[in-house]
This record gives sequence, structure tokens and C-alpha cells, in this order.
Amino acid sequence: MIERDQKHLLRALELAERARGMTSPNPLVGAVIVKDGRSIGEGFHEQAGLPHAERSALAACAEDPEGATMYVSLEPCAHEGRTPPCTDAILQAKIARVVVASDDPTPKANGRGLGILRDEGVDVEVVNGAVAAQARLLNQPFRKQALTGRPHVAFKVATTLDGKVATAAGDSKWISNESSRARAHRWRAEVDAVVVGIHTATADDPLLTARVDAVAKQPTRVIFDSEASLALDSKLVASVDKAPLIVVCSRAATRTNMQALESVGVDVIVASGQNEPARLGAALDELGARGIQSILLEGGPHLAGTFFDIDEIDEMRVFIAPVVAGGGDSLPVLGGQGVESIGEARKALHVEHELIEGDLLICARLKEW
Repeated sequence: MIERDQKHLLRALELAERARGMTSPNPLVGAVIVKDGRSIGEGFHEQAGLPHAERSALAACAEDPEGATMYVSLEPCAHEGRTPPCTDAILQAKIARVVVASDDPTPKANGRGLGILRDEGVDVEVVNGAVAAQARLLNQPFRKQALTGRPHVAFKVATTLDGKVATAAGDSKWISNESSRARAHRWRAEVDAVVVGIHTATADDPLLTARVDAVAKQPTRVIFDSEASLALDSKLVASVDKAPLIVVCSRAATRTNMQALESVGVDVIVASGQNEPARLGAALDELGARGIQSILLEGGPHLAGTFFDIDEIDEMRVFIAPVVAGGGDSLPVLGGQGVESIGEARKALHVEHELIEGDLLICARLKEW
């Protein structure tokens, strides 16, 4: 890949990122059109249901794009959805060359659009290397659901220096500072769902909404509650008209409890399975089938430990506050079975860190899709 191609692809990735939290269940995509060495049009997929990046860039062209090169962060679609196929628009515009940063692993795509373009005489190139890796990272939730049927899971937690998320009495407000909590609210605005267990829901009585400006839509709140015992007077239930609420229970839940929740607008999922890990896996399959691509897992330790045990944590976002709690009965970051030896411990593929007014934020990517 020549330097000029890399420059334009990086611009396409930059454009795509602008719609973070706006496009689900569609991917983030950006496009740049270049003719005679000059950028004549650019665009990105702004929101699900609106024109895709390729059509947006073509519409923005300052001159006839015939013979131009289109740089796009994800391979163009060739299927009819809420918008027409982008391959049709590319061919109609007589684009001569298309340079793609990453593949689309969904069955309805997966090289189909590129094949159509090649058959019609368009010069198509799919790049490799660092830009391609960056393009894939841009759409990890989209890619994971396409490849596994399950949502991408980012585990967010605030901990003390000694690895505690709450005291033995259950107090956790507030370990992290206000700026760190604001960052977490922004993450909520970018995902499809926020997930906690019933113990967290009962102890904290949270809203689990994204309380920041310019929220495109509130995330679905998902409570793992084996007995469907979530209180009807909780803040979660009281706000069901403002943000969707799902309770995931087991067959141990009574019909009375489930019907009570359903009567006030709560969606109840009964997860099948012989044990808790199996039920969690079944629940993730169901959430993925409902179009939930991205989850911000906010605890508590028991639920997060089960996610870890079935290898369904893709990323960790850990706020470490400069305080020490102590106490053998204080709650740790993760429960569950864990590993038997340090040699079996999960190794992060990539780690970034940042200081946020005294809190240390560590973001660790455990998987790549």
C-alpha cells in the first residue's frame, strides 16, 4: 500500500468514528473519493436507516466522480436493506478503483460486493497491515456478532488500589471520581446494552441510563436475575418508558414474578441450561439474536466472574482509584471459578492507560474479531 492510499484510508476511518454509538446494528463506515490526487467527496454512515458512507461520499462530490478512486473503511454492501446496495451506486458513478480497509464478515456480504465490482471491471484492492487492523478494531461488536452470534462484551469496573469494588458492607459509592463516572456514562451512550446482576440492581438501585448530552438512544438495561425478583418499585422499572429493560431469569423464576414484571413493561427472557454458565451462554445467544451487538458489563463480581469463566469478556476497562479498602470480606473485581495457575491467566492483546484526575484508567483488549 502506497503512502497516498494509507492517508486516504486513515481519513475514512476518522470519518467513520464520528458516528460512534449512532449506527447499530450497522457498522461504522467512512468513505473518501479521490480524483487526480484531490479529495472531491467524503462521507460516513451517520445513523442506521440513513445513506451508507459510499452514497454519502458520492452525494458530496464537488465534481463528476467518473474515473475516481473510492477509499472505504469496510467493503461495500451488495444487498438490499433499509438502503439500496452501495455497489449499484459505485457502478453508476463509474468509479474506477475501490480500496477497502477491512472485510465484512456477515453472510450477506463476505466478499460478495467486491466480486460484483470486479466482475464489472472495477479495480478492487483490499489492504493488509496496520490500517486493516485498525479498521477491524473500529467494528469489533459488529464483527463478533457476525462471527459468533453473540454481543461484544466490555467489562467496566472501578476498583481500589487493593482490587476491591465494594466493602464487606456492600458500600461502593464512590470509588472512582466524577470525571471517571462521566466517561462511563459516555460509554453507556455508545453501546446497545448495559448489564448488571440482581445483587447490584438491589444494592445500588441504579438507573443504568447514559446521563450525558447528545445521546442518540438510551441503552437497553439487562438484569440477570435468576428468580425474576427485581423490585417493581425500583428505579429500573420506574424508568422502563425511557429505556428498555430486560430481565434474564432461569426456570426457577415463578410465573407470578415474571407476569408482574411483564405487566409493567419489562421484557423477560427465560434462559435455559443445566447450570449458570450454560444459562449465561444461552442468554447471550438470545440477546445477540435480538440485535444487541455491544454490552457494557458493569458487574457485580459474581456475574462478571461467570462471564470470565465462559470466556465472554472481550475487553476490560478498569478505573483504579488511589484509595485502599482492605478487608478479607471486601468484594473483589471478579468472582467465578477463575484459573488454576498463573500460566492459564488470560493475557491482554493490547493495553492502554490514562490518568483521569487521579484515577488510573486501564483499557485492555483480550480478544480481537
